[in-house]
Amino acid sequence: MLQKLFIQNYVLIDSLELDLNKGLTIITGETGAGKSILLGALSMILGERADKNVLLDKTRKCVVEGVFSTRNKDVKGFFKDHGLDFEEQLILRREINGEGKSRSFINDTPVSLSQLKELSVMIVDIHSQHETLFLRQKKFQLSVVDAFAGTENDLSEYSQSYNEYKSLRKRLAELEEVEKKSKADQDYYQFLFDELNEVSPKAGEQEKAEEELTTMTHAEEIKNNLSAVSLELSGNENNLINRISKIQLMVQGSVIHFQALEDINQRLKSASIELKDISNEIELISDGVVYDSARIEEIQNRLNEIYRLQQKHRAKTIDELLVLKNEFENKLNGIASIDQEIEDCRQQLKREKDLLVTLAKKISAKRNKSIPGAEKEITKLLTAVNLPNAVLKIENTVSAEDDFSSDGIDSVRFMFSANKGIVLREIEKAASGGELSRLMLCIKAAVAKLVSLPVMIFDEIDTGISGETALNVASVLKQLSGNHQLIAITHLPQIAGRGDHHYYVFKEVIGKRTAASVKQLSRDERIVEIAKMLSGDKPSAVAVENAKELLRN
Repeated sequence: MLQKLFIQNYVLIDSLELDLNKGLTIITGETGAGKSILLGALSMILGERADKNVLLDKTRKCVVEGVFSTRNKDVKGFFKDHGLDFEEQLILRREINGEGKSRSFINDTPVSLSQLKELSVMIVDIHSQHETLFLRQKKFQLSVVDAFAGTENDLSEYSQSYNEYKSLRKRLAELEEVEKKSKADQDYYQFLFDELNEVSPKAGEQEKAEEELTTMTHAEEIKNNLSAVSLELSGNENNLINRISKIQLMVQGSVIHFQALEDINQRLKSASIELKDISNEIELISDGVVYDSARIEEIQNRLNEIYRLQQKHRAKTIDELLVLKNEFENKLNGIASIDQEIEDCRQQLKREKDLLVTLAKKISAKRNKSIPGAEKEITKLLTAVNLPNAVLKIENTVSAEDDFSSDGIDSVRFMFSANKGIVLREIEKAASGGELSRLMLCIKAAVAKLVSLPVMIFDEIDTGISGETALNVASVLKQLSGNHQLIAITHLPQIAGRGDHHYYVFKEVIGKRTAASVKQLSRDERIVEIAKMLSGDKPSAVAVENAKELLRN
């Protein structure tokens, strides 16, 4: 419920604070006194747009704040979804500065205007003559049927499945687009992979091949050098090995007389042995160095293939080529697997669609079963507001199983006739503004018994009615306020007399400025106000008695 409304510097209101209560609250006042200003201010904290034109004093900011109490589970869900801390006392505030810039707050936390509007529909329902346009909307009509059908949990499950279905359809379309593009790229990647795979470069191969090629192309020079070295080491009587051996023997002869030479003697022995090993190894290496023109051509061709691939792919090493080869192979594997992924997605989509159809049929059956009861209950209330011959017929067209929307497979249409003998027609063609207002009131009164409705505000629902009809409308409002907080802006004494609380809106001149004010009326003040509504500014004794009678009802 709305517990408190604070308004500062808004249009004709300098500062105003209203404490509101449960039940039916009545707001009356002369035409132009500012009743619509109150509704406009409230609309600001419900997310409606506003600019600096609403400021009474352009040097100060405008502030509108509403304090609500709520246990609505949808409100709790909103707080959770938006990362806000939930409290049962809910404060909505809107500020407009002199430049027209707006700021919105929920429990002192800055929020966007769209967030404020999203939350507001869960806690306040404003019913005005303009709002009867919603009555003509198929979605609203379907929501009325759902209230009678009790499909809230079913629709929640259906909505989750429908969202998953849409997500899968989107995913399938994306996969098919990827497949289309991939198929176009497949030949290209296959060619690049096959080219690399055919050459099949090996890690380290390039360095070895380049080394072998260098050796073979300089084979003659290498062999000549090795032969000359071999000759110096062991190829004649005066070779290096023989000379070292002679030196070692001379040193060895002196070791007996001078032990300090033993280390030198051993080192010379080792040098002689090492030189013999070197000589033998040189001979082996020399034998292995051969000039083979066919092998040179083979290596050169192999290296040319590797160089060509490196240049083509701007790679510096074989390792980089191998990385590319692996990437092309992965792309090809991905293209090969996309078909399976598409098939899996199609199967999943089919399962989700089957589930949707099952849920939609279940919801449709509940809706169809509830329609006669809904028609009976609303028609009964229409009689109560002096539309005794009015008839409401709810038609439901069920679509084909696979032709479902976010609401299921049902398309509801309200057919209405306000008078006997008049053929049923769509609401916008069959009802006047006053009849539409009463029809909407009856629908809300009927739905209120079934679901938890937010604070309900009725703005001049009495337009176009009077007398007995007004009394009946007042009775419906009173009945409806038993379980819901209702605020009614009215010109009719019959409705004003049924209120639990009564506020009077008036204008007064303060200095050089006209200001709007609101006063809560006592019982005696209510009698006078209702009497004035009955007979004018100077009510007669009869009008006063009539006012007392209305307050007793």
